[in-house]
Amino acid sequence: MSPNGRCQRKLPSAHPQTGLALSRNSNSKTATHPSTEETNLTNLTALYPELAEARANWPVSIASEALAGKNILVTGAGAGIGEALAKTCAWFGANVILLGRTRSALESVFDWIRANTQTDPVIVPCDLERLDGDTITALHDAIGEHYTQLHGLVHNAGLLGQRVPIAHYPLQDWQRVMQVNATAPFMLNQGLFTLLDHPEGSCIIHVSSGVGRTGKAYWGAYAASKFALEGLNQVLADETETAGQIRVYSVDPGRTRTKMRSAAYPLEDPQTLPIAEHHMGLFLYLLTGMSPSHEQGAQLDARVWEPPAS
Repeated sequence: MSPNGRCQRKLPSAHPQTGLALSRNSNSKTATHPSTEETNLTNLTALYPELAEARANWPVSIASEALAGKNILVTGAGAGIGEALAKTCAWFGANVILLGRTRSALESVFDWIRANTQTDPVIVPCDLERLDGDTITALHDAIGEHYTQLHGLVHNAGLLGQRVPIAHYPLQDWQRVMQVNATAPFMLNQGLFTLLDHPEGSCIIHVSSGVGRTGKAYWGAYAASKFALEGLNQVLADETETAGQIRVYSVDPGRTRTKMRSAAYPLEDPQTLPIAEHHMGLFLYLLTGMSPSHEQGAQLDARVWEPPAS
């Protein structure tokens, strides 16, 4: 992380592809991407067995190159749902911009993508808690120069915060959670809007939570921030509906085997929970713009999701 804690624009040595320079790593090995569905599935089973197994149970069939040539930014891409989504999007052909706080985690995802796909990923180490206007402008310009436009923006990054009563919630912690979970998505939506607003069409997904739709005791800033995110989703969806170039949705993944879930429910057996790859069919369906599409601004629940009827 840079001294001021903002998104890094240039990083030294070890991974020259890192940061807002959006450069490639010439030393990375790139695998030959499968040319047929059968070969694709065989390779996927060997290289990413969790996705292969989950894909067989998705309620929708997604073509192997469904995101070919698309440019998608995923926040919180270094772990959990964000990591699974980044790898999945790359496997289905997308160039993924991996934005997250921990550089080493992003590098690991980057290396997997470069080794197993022919896509063009980049990483952007960034602390969303310290996101500011200058950083947004630099990110916009770097993406525009490298990719020209965006086809997807998935707001997955989040902080859990403390689970204490409102009467005892620390103000500093409240502000941190609200910044990362609600204000940063607003800033990215606004600052990258011109890269998303184009005739090819794009998709913005706000990753929400059940407690962002029905408040529950002791969920504090996390629940409040997710309510704010749902509001942002609805307002932006309404503002973009007439032009029809940006599809906007919120997705509640539900119970998922992640570190955040373990922190929230330390006594829960994680083996009883679905892995993140289980939800990827829904995310791909939205990002590809498959028909029939959901209503603009739809609040979707990954646990019960089915594609809309024709």
